[in-house]
Amino acid sequence: MSKEALRAAVLAALEAELSRQTDAARDARDESISEESRAENKYDTHAQEAAYLAEGQARQAAELAAALAAWRALVFPPPGHREARVGSVVTLVAGARTDHILLGPTHGGLTLAAPDDGREITVVTPGSPLGRALLGRAAGTTLPPPRKGAPAPRVAALT
Repeated sequence: MSKEALRAAVLAALEAELSRQTDAARDARDESISEESRAENKYDTHAQEAAYLAEGQARQAAELAAALAAWRALVFPPPGHREARVGSVVTLVAGARTDHILLGPTHGGLTLAAPDDGREITVVTPGSPLGRALLGRAAGTTLPPPRKGAPAPRVAALT
């Protein structure tokens, strides 16, 4: 599995989201300053609401830009590394279920198909409970079960 191809897929998803957020922020800003949004009375808050919306969307766009920079700067661990760390792809097996997790610097929850074999890979950050549980784990170790009665996931492989 090519980690550079995974990075490219994550960057493409983030860039598309950044473009949408930037357009939405621009539209909300334009709405807030348009002549049609001018208050007709002291209770008309349409322009103010649009300005708040534009500010929030601009903040999200800035966060996406920071996420892009973090993913571009990510140095993947070398092949054969023994412990999970940011940049590792971890294969978890719990009962009959197999999950592939990419420990990423930001933007956890993103799910993508591996470019070379189509496997579903989920991005998890070290700030999440699963990410914290995976950091420093070696292949063959078992994690605590996610809930009572559930099978305990085992780190089957690190790439």
